[in-house]
Amino acid sequence: MTTNSSFGKSAMAHLILGFFAFTALAPLVLVLINSFKSNAEVLNSPFALPGQFSFENFTRAWQYGNFTSGFLNSILLTGTTVVVVLICSSLAGYVLAGEKVKAWPAIMVYLTMAMTVPIQLFIFPLYAAAAQMNLLDNPVAVGVIQAAINMPFATFLMRTFFLNVPKEIEEAAMVDGLNTWQLFIQVLFPMVRPGLITVGVIVGLNAWNEFLISSTFLQNPDSQTLTLGFLSMNGTFSTELGTMMAGALILIVPVLLGFISLQRHVIDGMASGAVKG
Repeated sequence: MTTNSSFGKSAMAHLILGFFAFTALAPLVLVLINSFKSNAEVLNSPFALPGQFSFENFTRAWQYGNFTSGFLNSILLTGTTVVVVLICSSLAGYVLAGEKVKAWPAIMVYLTMAMTVPIQLFIFPLYAAAAQMNLLDNPVAVGVIQAAINMPFATFLMRTFFLNVPKEIEEAAMVDGLNTWQLFIQVLFPMVRPGLITVGVIVGLNAWNEFLISSTFLQNPDSQTLTLGFLSMNGTFSTELGTMMAGALILIVPVLLGFISLQRHVIDGMASGAVKG
């Protein structure tokens, strides 16, 4: 009886997970299938396989979406955001986890408040400052702004990972003669690597897909990201569904491949970071 009950619960769990997997993957499969079709085929039979596989939609999307420069700008912006966030949030998380500053409760309150303030309130001051410093249409500058937006959440998450590191390890390293910098780089940094990967993936996804800041500060077509290039196709190819889906696939694939390659580390990082808060 117990075996049958366990089998039933397992089957039900797999059925629910399968349903959620289907709802998540079905739109991606439809985009993939229709990206190889002509507009007439998409309208007539959106769920059928293409009669003939053609890469014409991808060629048109890449050309008219200016994806060559957009791809490079997206990598530059996302890379800047991830690097700045990982460096700053890991250092801040280490300090806050060890309560190494007397004002750490006030800093935690400030970070909590910062996560609740909408970025729209700072658009005009940021734009004015960037214009005065000639930083408009600069993906690196926008990456720094994105890093500042993501910093409170990343700092909270990195603090959680540092809280899971036993204090005895830090004390033993100090006894062995390591200074603070050596302790952080040689001992603590490798121990919180799952947290760094988790934060990097989350922040990277946010930066890659971000629209509001990028569209405000990157108005020159040559400095726009992949997301902005895809959205610029709406006016020209709004009725060409095959081309739009090909552009969407180009936009999605790099993020999807990156997440799949790092998903094990992300899951391990989220699991280990959920122990303490």
